[in-house]
Amino acid sequence: MDPKTNPFSPGAGAPPPELAGRASVLSQASIALARIKAGRSERSPLLVGLRGVGKTVLLNAIDADAKKQGYIAVGVEAQEGRNLPSLLVPYLRKALYQLDRAAQISEAVKRGLRILKSFTGTARFTQDGEIELGVGIAPEKGVADSGNLDADLPDLMEAIGEAAKDRQTALALIVDEMQYIKEQELGALISSMHKISQRGLPVLLIGAGLPQLVGNAGRAKSYSERLFLFPEIGPLDPEAAKEALQGPVKEQDVEFTSEALDAICQVTKGYPYFLQEWGYQSWNLAPRSPITATDVQAATLAARKSLDENFFLVRFDRLTPAEKNYLRAMAEGGAAAQRSGAIARRLGQSVEQVAGLRGSLIEKGMLYSPKHGDTEFTVPLFDEFMRRKMPRLGDSKKP
Repeated sequence: MDPKTNPFSPGAGAPPPELAGRASVLSQASIALARIKAGRSERSPLLVGLRGVGKTVLLNAIDADAKKQGYIAVGVEAQEGRNLPSLLVPYLRKALYQLDRAAQISEAVKRGLRILKSFTGTARFTQDGEIELGVGIAPEKGVADSGNLDADLPDLMEAIGEAAKDRQTALALIVDEMQYIKEQELGALISSMHKISQRGLPVLLIGAGLPQLVGNAGRAKSYSERLFLFPEIGPLDPEAAKEALQGPVKEQDVEFTSEALDAICQVTKGYPYFLQEWGYQSWNLAPRSPITATDVQAATLAARKSLDENFFLVRFDRLTPAEKNYLRAMAEGGAAAQRSGAIARRLGQSVEQVAGLRGSLIEKGMLYSPKHGDTEFTVPLFDEFMRRKMPRLGDSKKP
């Protein structure tokens, strides 16, 4: 099998050769885009799911659909430890300049730029101070300049919505990794979308994040469930998983045997990222078509090695020894949700003693709480990795 023609593409946000099993999510987002563009109200979709389910791939597909429908679409990735204004402002500035066509000077767009200037003059962007974005226009006094993000961001977003409406277009704000947005800042963003909705302005927020995003949004603003839809993005069912594997290879007159497909579905549990990894390794290791279950056995060793050295390791290396030990104790209970007390007992400590560790791991996006007192990994198959990486509790060295 020629590796140069391997159709599979494991990688962060890399588009798969076949986007199987996600038609309903993409259709829901496309309808929302069309309704907002037509001046109708619609709840914004915020995709939630574990690592490796393809949320970023879906956001990229929605971004492309938005542009096809005539939107100005801006994509932002929230980052741990970085505040929301510093992430949003450069992209909102870019959107306003896209609206500001020289041949058709618009007062609504100019006002949006003035309000952006006001906002940048009061919002703190870095630990060391503020940044200058080079907006060559005087600020609009008394609008978005109070220094209160919960008041200022809605004013700014409203002005951008007015500018988009004036240009007879719409803005899609696409935000990935939303679980990293601090609660107060998330509240300001939700307030902004509430104001946009009340005014019927053509702005749609489309986001994605880990499962804790649902709870974060509810705590930030109690009315968030009336503004957003939270479609859950999970593993593919067996039929869709097999389609994601068989479809791309058939285009090159290659096929998997049914036993090979069953073996990959079993070991990957249908998670799209892992399907790509196993498909990639199976193609490279198979001597010819069809790709057999024996080829998949060899691919499993190669795939696990690749994941251990890349996908899993980059997350593991961010952790303190105590955090690693907590995750290793969790791994004893497998991949399912576990009671916090059971994990603490494996560590020989009380729930109160390990509460700080659990909190820091949730903040780092390694864990989430599906319900009060329960804890679950956000990274599929991470329990298996932890048992390989740390054969015993307290041993963080590579076996």
